[in-house]
Amino acid sequence: MALKNYKPTSPARRGLVLVDKTGLHKGGPVKSLSKGKTKSGGRNNKGHITSRGIGGGNKQKYRFIDFKRRKWDMEATVERIEYDPNRTAFIALIKYEDGELSYIIAPNRLAPGEKVIAGEKTDTKPGNAMLLGQMPVGTIIHNVEMKPGKGGQIARSAGTYVQLVGRDRGMVIVRLNSGEQRYLRADCMGTVGAVSNPDNQNQNLGKAGRRRHMGIKPLTRGVAKNPVDHPHGGGEGRTSGGRHPVTPWGKPTKGARTRKNKQTDKMIIRSRHAKKKR
Repeated sequence: MALKNYKPTSPARRGLVLVDKTGLHKGGPVKSLSKGKTKSGGRNNKGHITSRGIGGGNKQKYRFIDFKRRKWDMEATVERIEYDPNRTAFIALIKYEDGELSYIIAPNRLAPGEKVIAGEKTDTKPGNAMLLGQMPVGTIIHNVEMKPGKGGQIARSAGTYVQLVGRDRGMVIVRLNSGEQRYLRADCMGTVGAVSNPDNQNQNLGKAGRRRHMGIKPLTRGVAKNPVDHPHGGGEGRTSGGRHPVTPWGKPTKGARTRKNKQTDKMIIRSRHAKKKR
């Protein structure tokens, strides 16, 4: 899908760049594969804000997406590609030979009418899902599992992908978008291809209201607050904060390392921070 540039017929249209959605399905989702979504406004059961910057936005329906792809060796036809408000990627409605409908994350260049299949070993074509251990080295994949049968967790956002770079004793080696290289079990599933809508990052929303339609509220910078409200607050005139960036509760942020699980360190071959050090 290409980008759509608008002419500056109004202040909100000036600089507006959106993804062209003409090829997508125009109606609503399949009723049996969707449900209503309630808004929390970032509040918990006591009414206290636990996630800042959330509230308002357009009403949405949640679509049930098949991240597991465990219906093996049965061909499915892509009925249509749809927009999904819950994620940046587009989704594909597929119909199996037995008539069952299902939503999957649409890979790039998947078109209605094409056939997809999941199994232990399948053809290396976009939309087909198989075990990582059966894929050829160098394959571009998405929706990759970290635990067999749990469902895809890695590379599900628009335009993302993982590259399979090697095999090693019941494990495969993958390179992630962050630059990290890690081991994954060879009996985990992955789907061939990169995720659709790679132009998502090149959009320019043009006005603050579009962000509000998405349910995201503006956040005040810490340096603009008073000392009672934020560690960066206060100071005479405009200040730069005077310390490394922290959250309102004093935890380091913006690149500070928070990884605690040393048990899984052995699965990481090359850290995503390694290229920064060189």
